[in-house]
Amino acid sequence: MKHLRLSILSLFLTSGVLSTYADEGMWMLTDLKQQNEVAMTELGLLIPAEQIYNPGGIALKDAVVHFGGGCTGEVISAEGLVLTNHHCGYGAIQQHSSVEHDYLTDGFWAMSRNEELPCKGLTVTYIDEIMDVTDYVNDQLQIDSDPNGTNYLSPKYLTMIADRFLSEQGITLTSGRKAKLKAFYGGNKYYLFLKTTYSDIRMVGAPPSSIGKFGADTDNWMWPRHTGDFSLFRIYADKDGQPAAYNPDNVPLRVKKHLTISLAGYREGDFTFVMGFPGRNWRYMISDEVEERMQTTNFMRHHVRDVRQKALMEQMLKDDAVRIHYASKYASSANYWKNAIGMNEGLVRLKVLDTKRAQQEQLLARGRALNDSSYQKAFDQIRSIVKHRRNALYHQQAIQEALITGLDFMKIPNTTALVTALQSKDKARIKAASDSLQIASDKYFASVPFPEVERIVGKKMLQTYMKYIPAEQRIGIFKVIDKRFKGDSDAFIDACFKYSIFGSKENFAKFIRKPSLYKLGNDWMTLFKYSVTDGLLQTTIAMMDANRNYNAAHKVWVKGMMDMKQEAGTPIYPDANSTLRLTYGRVLPYKPADGVEYGCYTTLKGAMEKEDPNNWEFVVPAKLKQLYQAKDFGRYAMPDGEMPVCFIVNTDNTGGNSGSPVFNAKGELIGTAFDRNYEGLTGDIAFRPSSQRAACVDIRYTLFIIDKYAGASHIIKELTISD
Repeated sequence: MKHLRLSILSLFLTSGVLSTYADEGMWMLTDLKQQNEVAMTELGLLIPAEQIYNPGGIALKDAVVHFGGGCTGEVISAEGLVLTNHHCGYGAIQQHSSVEHDYLTDGFWAMSRNEELPCKGLTVTYIDEIMDVTDYVNDQLQIDSDPNGTNYLSPKYLTMIADRFLSEQGITLTSGRKAKLKAFYGGNKYYLFLKTTYSDIRMVGAPPSSIGKFGADTDNWMWPRHTGDFSLFRIYADKDGQPAAYNPDNVPLRVKKHLTISLAGYREGDFTFVMGFPGRNWRYMISDEVEERMQTTNFMRHHVRDVRQKALMEQMLKDDAVRIHYASKYASSANYWKNAIGMNEGLVRLKVLDTKRAQQEQLLARGRALNDSSYQKAFDQIRSIVKHRRNALYHQQAIQEALITGLDFMKIPNTTALVTALQSKDKARIKAASDSLQIASDKYFASVPFPEVERIVGKKMLQTYMKYIPAEQRIGIFKVIDKRFKGDSDAFIDACFKYSIFGSKENFAKFIRKPSLYKLGNDWMTLFKYSVTDGLLQTTIAMMDANRNYNAAHKVWVKGMMDMKQEAGTPIYPDANSTLRLTYGRVLPYKPADGVEYGCYTTLKGAMEKEDPNNWEFVVPAKLKQLYQAKDFGRYAMPDGEMPVCFIVNTDNTGGNSGSPVFNAKGELIGTAFDRNYEGLTGDIAFRPSSQRAACVDIRYTLFIIDKYAGASHIIKELTISD
């Protein structure tokens, strides 16, 4: 036994995976066998890495999909049934909702395939193959001319290289099958992804928001949670199983892999792993960049969205039609509003800046020891760039949050084609441009059906922009506001809606009957939009100038960090960039503060304790209360008879992991990731295993809601379930 223990220890050391921080990392699937399998097995994994990712065969990876481009989903039946979060499907649920059919409030369950609702614009993407093409790309970089020295990160150039590689390899693409070449580690490595995208996606089921969004903004990013954050969709294809646009004759996709669901649950300390498409994080930032993020992006998200959301919510609570229309926009805004607040608080509380300074000094010291000045030069250059772009970035974030994201009426149609036609005095061109603008305007007015709400929000957003941007720095329209409206931004917004051709359908109808250059050239909303666009352009130009050498310096800095970690025997992983990753850890409680400890799971009892019938965030549906009081949980209850709802794991998740499958040690589905804890929001910049947790919906609660609450037992019958 002594010799065996020494052999195992030697294996851990030589493979570079013995680490007390083994839970940190958004790992590339291509590296699992070499970098992570031993550590995962040591923590409790019971299946070989080939069952997770197998480039030559079918594995769990083949049941994990990119849902809608911003979330993750998992295929849970042989006929293309996809499980994801309620908040990931929220836009589709809202799309099908109306005052008469309020699926946001009441939920939706298709009781037959004929009742499944097609979701316009929604896609599901499979990753068919992942290729490490670093050597090939580096060879091409040596061959091709690169006058600006930016080919190594240029999307246009990398697309050309991907096409070249595919041609040489004899790989053909179709309308549904695409390829994407992406840079990793700041351009130090490259991977090519072959993908298949399905566009006929239909809504199958969603609980009411009182379950799927229970706790809403108050509980968002918090633990403990009692939220059934899930929804169900189905992939449809043509009769040959190929991607196709919506057609009533399309059929459910017969998939090559779907997940087995476990009802066995978990215990504290159990090994878990998560696969998904984390969006963005920034683990290789220097301390100056962290400060910049806190003071610009996070600051504006916090303070601008706070104002907009209060204005929206006041109107949403007054009118169900307004609530349904703005529900998805509000939820999306609120999500990263609270994220920004929590991240800034956590960065200060956990002294992340001190940690970053210590890490960067370690690399700089290594450079000095090696007589290599490249790290110091890269570091100094990044610091200088951050300093010079600071004001432009701050202003750009104010424009983005207050005047672009914050104002739906800034999506007015482009009038350039009509202006050009009017200048030409060509009647045929004028007629064609007018007809085109009419179509675009019809779509615009359909997208902003509540102009009074837009007017109220618009006033708040201009006031907020003025609060944070000094008069001499504001975009050009404010000179007009100062001169024509005596600085009264509210009066300017009123004028926009009263006089602009896009202020109302009536205004536009009157204009389009007899369009004129004078009216277009003096239209308040059009002038406002031009000014916003110009402001965004000017700040972008200012940052482009400051950022000129950033990518090259960042590449050197990241390479140094990679080398330093590998020298220390620490596995490496790239920043998240919406590509398929795996993260692993355990089901664990945590202590957010002295004397406080949060358990690793919650039960339906907690939802009943939180119930507040006078607060829309904490309403409990009557049927759910009846099931709870009767303890009618079926086979989904825990051994002690309680109904589990959520649990937490210390895996390394971020935005984009929403909807990710959570697996047990045998590779069976035990939950769906949907959120992170407030104390762990620093994780996008610095991971802290002691405080960072991913919140997950227990699969037993999901099945309980489908079966017992919704009565959709036909869905349960198509699943593969292990007791």
